[in-house]
Amino acid sequence: MNLWGDFLQNQGRPTNKWNLYFPAYERHLARFRNLPVTMVEIGCGRGGSLQMWKRYLGPYARIVGIDIEQHAKDYEEDQISVRIGDQSDTRFLQSVVDEFSAPDIVLDDGSHMASHMVASFEFLYPHLSPTGLYMVEDLHANYSHQFEGGYREPGTFVELCKNLVDGVVGFGLKKVPRNPITDMTLSMHIYDKLIVFERGRRESAVSIRTGAIKSAD
Repeated sequence: MNLWGDFLQNQGRPTNKWNLYFPAYERHLARFRNLPVTMVEIGCGRGGSLQMWKRYLGPYARIVGIDIEQHAKDYEEDQISVRIGDQSDTRFLQSVVDEFSAPDIVLDDGSHMASHMVASFEFLYPHLSPTGLYMVEDLHANYSHQFEGGYREPGTFVELCKNLVDGVVGFGLKKVPRNPITDMTLSMHIYDKLIVFERGRRESAVSIRTGAIKSAD
């Protein structure tokens, strides 16, 4: 199944996505297809993306939508559950984790408010499955004062990510402070308007040389 093609031919509930997200979606989500995974999408919109993830991930996936609007409950169907609450409310998020267990995938397409993005990430990322995926999209909002942002404005999700790069790239170096987030992060992927974190077990780097050295004639 081609996710971009499915999106273009959508006859279900409406959904709106930037075209440039789709190569990244397929690159990172393909490994979860046809497995019993749980995906949490923050922000249900008009319900179409919940159905798209259900079609793409397959019959064993559980899709959980989070939204503050009560009408989003109408989007529930087989494999799709919706819970109503504030994405920055850690007690609410804990109740979602308690009910559905550790998510394998989280996609934040919620309020787009910088503080909400950070709050959701800081709570949910450690609760992901050990090889889980966390995606935050529409990050151009972080550069808008309307969404608590601005260029290099402290406190945005983009600025948080900049501060996490040292912990991912310099993992294990004495001069780089340890960080519980980057200690569980295998990789960070930065795209236009989208950032993806992949969890995984960090291993100490070992330099290995192979190949034979020929002696001079």
